[in-house]
Amino acid sequence: MAFVLAVLSIYWGVFSQAQKRLNHLLVYVVDFDGQSPYDTKPPLVGPTIARMTQQMLSSGEPTLGFSIRPPSEFNNDPLQVRQAIYNFKAWAAIVMNHNATSLLYSAIATGNTSYDPLGACQLIYQDARDNTNWNFILPIISAYMTQAQSTVGTHWAQTALQNASDAATLRNIQAVPQAINPAIGFSKFNLRPFYPYTGIPAVSIGLIYLIIISFFSFSFYLPIHMQYLNPKSHPPLKFYQLIIWRWCATISAYVLLSLAYSFISLAFQINFTHANPVQSETQVAETAYGNPFPVYWMLNFFGMIALGFTCENVAMLVGAPWMGCWLIFWVITNVSTAFYDIEIAPAFYRWGYAWPLHSVVEGSRQILFDLHPRLGLDFGILIAWAAVNTAFFPFCCWFQRWKSRNHVTEYWVAK
Repeated sequence: MAFVLAVLSIYWGVFSQAQKRLNHLLVYVVDFDGQSPYDTKPPLVGPTIARMTQQMLSSGEPTLGFSIRPPSEFNNDPLQVRQAIYNFKAWAAIVMNHNATSLLYSAIATGNTSYDPLGACQLIYQDARDNTNWNFILPIISAYMTQAQSTVGTHWAQTALQNASDAATLRNIQAVPQAINPAIGFSKFNLRPFYPYTGIPAVSIGLIYLIIISFFSFSFYLPIHMQYLNPKSHPPLKFYQLIIWRWCATISAYVLLSLAYSFISLAFQINFTHANPVQSETQVAETAYGNPFPVYWMLNFFGMIALGFTCENVAMLVGAPWMGCWLIFWVITNVSTAFYDIEIAPAFYRWGYAWPLHSVVEGSRQILFDLHPRLGLDFGILIAWAAVNTAFFPFCCWFQRWKSRNHVTEYWVAK
């Protein structure tokens, strides 16, 4: 009971402070409205939304980490805001376009029936970065955009009606009602859509089986390894030879098991042979890394080494029946810090950045959805786990042998 309470609390505790830590999910608010060369009219849209954002932040209510950024930070180029979102600088961005207010004035001045409110503002995001996290972000941003439309619409309607001093202007307003209501809207740019949905197991629940396969390979192959100690047709292996054999045999098994695991995603055509069919205008047609399958396979291979050799070492140290408890602990700690964003988890979970499954999930998302690449870091963490586990492997084998001999001795003394 103590073990269950302690270990399962790690999983439940991930979201224990989620509402308080929503401000760690950064959202840029960038006001290009009125910036050169579109500065013929006093800006209204951008400053109104910026003031609304400031008031919302000063209210003290839990919300996303809205951050008002000057256009100069992006060289007055909205495309660089998209680049920042792609580079994981923020989770989303609200952009007020350069000519948002000027187009409103022009619409009612000329009766431009082609005026589109969606040209005023943008929402930039990429839900493939973490589709689970986006479930927290989307409702708040949707409410934010609705409030922005309402606030700007109220101020703009007052301004437009005050300037409607002649019949011609009133006729223009009647010809362009969308310039009054809703006045502005938000064009949505999902830089990297999460699609196809068969990718969900590949970056979440399916990876639990990678841990389980790695864990049970130890007990599955152990009887075969032990046959080399008491063979019938040739001399037994020396102890150091057995260590080398076990290491090489385990690595060989992981090569093939990780390939089999990777074939599952390939069989369901998750963006390996073609680009994401649900593309944004910012996404190139080619898949990431040309043919990403070998990279995906190697990521799963090194992930299996990191996850599996840790299980082998611990299993040799603790033995039965504690191996099952270890598996529960290993799965829960990896899942808690890999499937859910650590930014909104309590500070206690910062160790999760170094846990192997976090790197496997992050790398899989980058490969399958062409996200901002951080594969060097992910592979580095996994290789570090492999190196440390390999260094401890001989000592754990020695300890297992010592424990086995000691157990046999105690048994015969008791007899």
